[in-house]
Amino acid sequence: MLRIRKVYDDISAANRDAIGQVLSILQQQFPDSRPEDLDKIPRQLHDPMRYRYRTILFVTESAAGKVKGFAVLLHMPDLNIAYLELITAAPGKTGGGIGGVLYERIREEATALRVAGLFFECSVDDPAVIDDPELLKQNGRRLRFYEGYGVYPIIDNNYDTPVFPGDKDLYYLLYDPLGNEKPLSLDLTRNVVRAILERKYGDLFDRKRIEAIAASFGDEPVLLRPPRYQRRRAKTTPPVMAAGRKNIALIVNEGHNIHHVRDRGYMEAPVRIPVIMEEIDKTALFTRIKPDKTPDRLLKRVHNSHFVDYLRRACSLLPPGKSIYPIIFPIRNLQRPPKDIELQVGYYCMDTFTPFNSNAYLAARGAVDCAVTGAAVLLDDHRLAYALVRPPGHHAERRAFGGFCYFNSTAVAAEYLSDYGRVAVLDLDYHHGNGTQNIFYERADVLTVSIHGKPPTVYPHFAGFEDEKGEGAGEGYNINLPLPEAITPERYHRTLARALKQIRAFAPTYLVVALGLDTAKADPTGTWPLRAEHFKENGRMVGEMRLPTLIVQEGGYRTRTLGVNARHFFEGLWAGHSGGK
Repeated sequence: MLRIRKVYDDISAANRDAIGQVLSILQQQFPDSRPEDLDKIPRQLHDPMRYRYRTILFVTESAAGKVKGFAVLLHMPDLNIAYLELITAAPGKTGGGIGGVLYERIREEATALRVAGLFFECSVDDPAVIDDPELLKQNGRRLRFYEGYGVYPIIDNNYDTPVFPGDKDLYYLLYDPLGNEKPLSLDLTRNVVRAILERKYGDLFDRKRIEAIAASFGDEPVLLRPPRYQRRRAKTTPPVMAAGRKNIALIVNEGHNIHHVRDRGYMEAPVRIPVIMEEIDKTALFTRIKPDKTPDRLLKRVHNSHFVDYLRRACSLLPPGKSIYPIIFPIRNLQRPPKDIELQVGYYCMDTFTPFNSNAYLAARGAVDCAVTGAAVLLDDHRLAYALVRPPGHHAERRAFGGFCYFNSTAVAAEYLSDYGRVAVLDLDYHHGNGTQNIFYERADVLTVSIHGKPPTVYPHFAGFEDEKGEGAGEGYNINLPLPEAITPERYHRTLARALKQIRAFAPTYLVVALGLDTAKADPTGTWPLRAEHFKENGRMVGEMRLPTLIVQEGGYRTRTLGVNARHFFEGLWAGHSGGK
């Protein structure tokens, strides 16, 4: 199974490996390339301001991370255009459809960027220049492929002239309108030509030569070559969006209801999921995705392995319907924990109201599967994903559970994404995400930001203070924004704006949001006044970050308004992310 993944930087090990494979493909496919051209891709990703464009590398890779093809897209926001710098399959993969799938994905990305058009070069198919019949045929096949999208060379200009006397490695400049029927203006075209020649080929062309080539474009509007390989000019075609790509991926923990603690006062009930589903089903924003199994090795990167094994074993030994709570907390001697299952509960638990039962492990494990699946789809087809899960997870620390939480689904998803770039975790639950803070407290590649009720008044009471900023390599990468019990919606939104500003400064590749809806008015566990319209604004503000974003459900216990508040959050998220209202 292949996926197309976007690579924004060369920071993570997975990205560096993909870039190394890309450079190997380049060396094999273009053996005459200059060393400086081969080295340019990692430099572009590492320092985009140097080149005055943002580079996005798309890799088609197998589940094992083997790169089968790639494309390099340059976004030039000052001109509002995109430029396709490279697109190629690995040796032996040509003709397997990889190039076509990559080009579809590039068109889709360019459309999402709302650019005025997609420009790129293609080798000329002029028999007066190309005397190799096989090469001429190959160039013609490429241009025939692009004609199928209504993409043609711009004519009546000197773009395809030799750089050096006798040079036959010449290129047309092609224009893909991405479904836009508006003619291409001369002014934009000349600016695009200048930008390409200056930013890409500045070491080959002096200023005078660049201006001469730009001035050779003289038609208003610019003219495109008539069809040469199709019978008639194709209508410009908008990108074909892959199924579900426009929607929010929805991954539901279907097995959550096996975990039902009926003890009096236990509010984390199965009804929370269906009341949210009932409301979000009223929108057309979601596409259901089935969760995949998360390997234990990923879970144990986040949680202590003994802790994980204990939860599995202890839950399996309990009879159906029985819940056990900690009665002692044997933390004085961590080297000699009790051997009795019930006595050990307090060795791994942080409070007295989060019980074990026979299905707690299975339900929590299912929540992790959903969250990681939501993270995985951000690498592929989706920009937004929602893991609708219970039990929640953000209170679960590396080696302790509590606050209705057993495994930290949010943290495991963030850990997964950290292999592919920098990750910011934004916790919007009324209660501080002490578990997420604990897990990433010494990490600089995962920024944790939390807006929550001020400790020590609010659970978990012992964490979430403003001066907890991280330690070691993680110093400065944990940000707590505690608020008092009585606030206004306006104050909450000012604080959210502050949190998002901190996230922008971190410049993450991915955003994971721990969505607690217990900030709602009259929630039995909170004191804040947020209503549906305020959750819609929260979603809009998060969406306007325009980051690949995973939402993981955390708290929220007033079932009368829970679903409505969730629906409004996602309507706002969609509007903010897509630029709507």
